[in-house]
Amino acid sequence: MSPEIDVHTPISARPGSAGPGQGDLDCLVIGAGPAGLTTAVYLGRFHRKVLVADGGPSRASLIPVSHNYPGFPPGISGSELLARLREQAKRYGARIEDGRIESLIKNSTGFIAQINERSVTARRVVLATGIVDTLPHMERPYDAVAQAIIRLCPICDGYEVNGDNVAVYGEAQCAIKHALFLRSFTDRVTVLVNEDVHGCEDAIATARDAGIKIVRDRVKQIEVSNRQVQVATCNGESLCFDVVYPSLGSHVCSDLAMQLGAEANEEGALRVDSHQGTSVSGLYAVGDVVDSLKQISVATGQAAVCATAVHNSLAMRLWNPE
Repeated sequence: MSPEIDVHTPISARPGSAGPGQGDLDCLVIGAGPAGLTTAVYLGRFHRKVLVADGGPSRASLIPVSHNYPGFPPGISGSELLARLREQAKRYGARIEDGRIESLIKNSTGFIAQINERSVTARRVVLATGIVDTLPHMERPYDAVAQAIIRLCPICDGYEVNGDNVAVYGEAQCAIKHALFLRSFTDRVTVLVNEDVHGCEDAIATARDAGIKIVRDRVKQIEVSNRQVQVATCNGESLCFDVVYPSLGSHVCSDLAMQLGAEANEEGALRVDSHQGTSVSGLYAVGDVVDSLKQISVATGQAAVCATAVHNSLAMRLWNPE
């Protein structure tokens, strides 16, 4: 595929571009999940000076095995996919550094970021900071995610629960929406409502018409026993499920962009243009931090678009074999 280049305007003359030598980095990528690492692979292959700031475990690292990421028929774990992407990005010259970006400031030539008690400057910044799911109050919830009995994404793994006894736990409207989606994979679906269902009568009726059980009593305790999820309600009912999907919301990690005035939706997901540019000049965003479908294949596609746009927005680099 050919890069999208405006052949009528020299790259070095475009608004917001900077000449060689301005800034330590061509691009700072914040976040080392699939979106951030794919961005770094592309930028490295464009001969750009790029640093990836790895602020902690990616949401993708929680995936026991993904069976819907293209090219891996037997499936691939999130940690293995991330390891391969890290190796690939480094192979093409990207630097990856453990550490959180403590602050991000925009100036006339780009951005100044603080990482590990030092400043770095970059002409462009790509946010790939993702989201953090809200998990149920239970002992060692991430262990249950690793065992695939607490699952986070029915789009990713609904196929794996074919015929299982499944519960969705959360606010009525959202939980019922997820339960209806899961009804394509199993006829044993229960919604555990964690709040007052007043005003949700239509949604509840739709769920019941689809054969979904609604438990209105609040959940008192969730625990894992013998690779199943045991749920106790406040009224003393005891329920057992093969899989539970929390539908408790998430935190979008868009704080750095919001502090710069970037536009976002009500949940904090960043709004971007067709090249993944935010409303802040020179600041781009990819992956779950963006208002889009939360899928790895979507994130990596966004990364390809974004990296190409970043490259084209900067001063031209002329090949010099020396």
